[in-house]
Amino acid sequence: MKPYIKIFLALLVLSYSSVALAQPNNPIQILEQGRKTSIRGLSVVSNKIVWVSGSGGSVGKSIDGGKSFKWTTVKGYEKRDFRDIEAYNHKTAIIMAVAEPAVILKTTDGGENWYKVFEDSTKGMFLDAMHAEAKTIQVIGDPINGKAFFAMSNNLGETWETNKLDGIALNEGEAFFASSGTNLQINKSTAAFKKGTLMVTGGKVSRLLNARDQRDQYPLPLLQGKESTGANSIAISPSGKHAFIVGGDFANDTLRMGNSITVRLDPSIQFKQPTIPPFGYRSCVIYLSNSVLVACGTSGVDLSKDGGMTWENISTQSFHVVQKAKNGKAVFLAGGGGRIAKLDLNP
Repeated sequence: MKPYIKIFLALLVLSYSSVALAQPNNPIQILEQGRKTSIRGLSVVSNKIVWVSGSGGSVGKSIDGGKSFKWTTVKGYEKRDFRDIEAYNHKTAIIMAVAEPAVILKTTDGGENWYKVFEDSTKGMFLDAMHAEAKTIQVIGDPINGKAFFAMSNNLGETWETNKLDGIALNEGEAFFASSGTNLQINKSTAAFKKGTLMVTGGKVSRLLNARDQRDQYPLPLLQGKESTGANSIAISPSGKHAFIVGGDFANDTLRMGNSITVRLDPSIQFKQPTIPPFGYRSCVIYLSNSVLVACGTSGVDLSKDGGMTWENISTQSFHVVQKAKNGKAVFLAGGGGRIAKLDLNP
């Protein structure tokens, strides 16, 4: 989204920086908080290896399941905001700095040193999200000349190709939110539409798009019409047959109307409203299984055990992003004020 919208988001984060530690019976265990960084990048490699990234050029890594984090301020990028991160192990990770110039950096020595693999100083450039599947990494950004920016690497981020000449046309006031790095997902289903890169837009218009086929575009039945509204995050079920999308209005983060939608992907696209939606604006959603989902935002954390049809609020603590281990079951959350937490649904 546009820079002043990003500034508003940052201010919103600060307003929640004094949230108290978890209360009794709260399944969320705060691991760290108080650091002057807003964390929106989170990559959980395993139950032990966790990487985070955020404002002030900050990158953190834990190799003991969150018991301790080693923090680094990337040299030469002390004022940059790393809104997303993709990690492969305790040595290799890729971070994305959003605004002009947009920059992607990579480390292969555990974060001791970083080198530039992508840079674009095009006027208006703003990267919003990054998603990796094996060696393939895809990145989306706000529209340039009315078309969504898209970049892809097929070699672990070493080299990149962009779509500057053939991007998906976006409507006036339609863009992507850089709120959690999760409005872009690669679906590995073998079915026609479902096998593609699914993206969700927000702002004055909110849609579900397939980056691999511009004919596949679906208006989303979500709250929209303002620069603070629309979809923020999409998650795809392990089966590949369903998806869930969250968003709302970050300027009114307790509003529940039009903040989420279930999506049937197989055999055709079909939307269905939850009977009990999440409890406010939500910037991120993930599947823990085909039936269990977790969503988070600046007004709390919610849990669904029936595929997203009904939700219960499990915490009023503020978080931007939640992720499950790629190789494991551990679930971590991160947000403003350097807050990092672990979710335990089976205490």
